[in-house]
Amino acid sequence: MIVVLKPHATQEMITRIVRRVEALGLKAHVLVGAERTVVAAIGDKRGDAQLELESCDEVEKVLPILAPYKIASRETRREPTVVTAGSLVVGGGTIGVIAGPCSVESEAQIMLAASQVKAAGATALRGGAFKPRTSPYAFQGLKEAGLKLLAAAREATGLAIVTEVMTPHHVDMVAQYADVLQIGARNMQNYHLLQAVGEIRKPVLLKRGPSATIEEFLLAAEYILDQGNTQVMLCERGIRTFETHTRFTLPLATVPYLREKTHLPILVDPSHGTGIASLVPAMSAASIAAGCDGLILEVHPDPSQAVSDGAQTLTPAAFEATMATCRKVAAALGRTM
Repeated sequence: MIVVLKPHATQEMITRIVRRVEALGLKAHVLVGAERTVVAAIGDKRGDAQLELESCDEVEKVLPILAPYKIASRETRREPTVVTAGSLVVGGGTIGVIAGPCSVESEAQIMLAASQVKAAGATALRGGAFKPRTSPYAFQGLKEAGLKLLAAAREATGLAIVTEVMTPHHVDMVAQYADVLQIGARNMQNYHLLQAVGEIRKPVLLKRGPSATIEEFLLAAEYILDQGNTQVMLCERGIRTFETHTRFTLPLATVPYLREKTHLPILVDPSHGTGIASLVPAMSAASIAAGCDGLILEVHPDPSQAVSDGAQTLTPAAFEATMATCRKVAAALGRTM
């Protein structure tokens, strides 16, 4: 349920309600808005708990949360969440652009890629140090050595670092180097991993699984939010369908639909969503037109030499042209990037 406090609630009033919620055997999540503070009271208890909370002097009203994803729902928070991590701002009318190679391959490669994407207007650098690959014989990433190279690229360019974490026992290590922890599509329903990143206080980029419904996607985000980490970004990266002309099918209707259902910022990954570099510019512009809060794009100094995902990766020149087009679309919608 949602406990809506009276206007201009003080910290003392909020603390009293949180303690009351917890005394009733519920978990309290405080959400501070511009006009109202609400406390999401999450748990299985109903009825008597609602009546008790409604009787508190600090409370204006108590409302049920109908959506199965309680904290992620717009019922809980009407104002859109804005996530900030160093140079990266996503949401609130600002479109963040995360760009870089699929994999960190070498110091020279990641340094050059970082300088190129920054020059074209990217606000964060992506790069995989740990790579989940379909084949066990494919390149698995440089691991901690790759994380150190990403940190060096941040030092050189000022770009925030976005990189994937694959297992719960890697979370602390990756968090030492990264500004945003990415949960890849294969791990969207790895609930132990979701809880582990929820326990830290760094932003999380959660990618939709290729066979996941929207409700499953939002419930995966709920696992992170339920641990107290409110800095969650959702990423549509394409789903598996019967079509074969693209690597995945990129359903951009996801963006406005999620906008209706959740306050969390929404990004799109046209690189994985199409798997074809020539389609990425058009789908990037279309994603912004659909209302996304950010893009995550694969860019490599020389895609033909990339050790992974070269076919879907933009050249620096193509990325620069894509950014120019996307800025025009964003401006037409009164947004900045």
